[in-house]
Amino acid sequence: MGYDLIIFDNDGVLVDSEPLANSILAGYLTELGHPTSYEESLRDYMGAAVHRVHDLVQERTGQALPADFDSTLHARTSTAFERELKPVPGVEGVLAALVESGTAYCLASSGSHERIRVGHRAVGLDEWFEEEWIFSSEDVGKGKPAPDLFLHAADQMGVAAGRCVVVEDSPLGVQAALAAGMDVFAYTAMVPADRLPGATNYFGDMNQLAGLLGLEEGAGTGYAGSGGGFSH
Repeated sequence: MGYDLIIFDNDGVLVDSEPLANSILAGYLTELGHPTSYEESLRDYMGAAVHRVHDLVQERTGQALPADFDSTLHARTSTAFERELKPVPGVEGVLAALVESGTAYCLASSGSHERIRVGHRAVGLDEWFEEEWIFSSEDVGKGKPAPDLFLHAADQMGVAAGRCVVVEDSPLGVQAALAAGMDVFAYTAMVPADRLPGATNYFGDMNQLAGLLGLEEGAGTGYAGSGGGFSH
């Protein structure tokens, strides 16, 4: 096993939320008088914290989004997640292989802690992540593409950045991981490899990830990181 900590992005990597979230965001922005297509939302906001939406709209139009934008977007997104969200196919097998091998893992997401919890409860992934293994852009001053979130996650898990690999699916996330000095395995289910330059490896099916990480069923490494004590 080449890494001591696997850091997962959440949206699009653990939960298949990007189509839902970006459809809702594009529709809401259009409703507010800022016409945005689904494709434009993916291009501009996939993998980003919500402050990027405020920043780009202000920059492009000179107008501020309404004060209740975040709360309204969160409410609409949560409702859709509870009704329609699914886990990324194959991800539970990857998590099971990590637990079996004793390898530490966590997640680092641009989404809020509440959004992460809502999504995980909806799809049954909450049992795989202790609260102290979940990190949000809310925890740091700058979201992706800044490296702060990934560096914070590694520090809290007690692992040096050079011993981490990030699993990402967005250009902003790949940039952030590279800036943090970490290897990146880019998941290309939604974004093609040529839009994710610099990644250490590329894969289009989550069922491939355990093999790429060198995990073999029943082959424990003995390393559990600061997360320790897996109990799944």
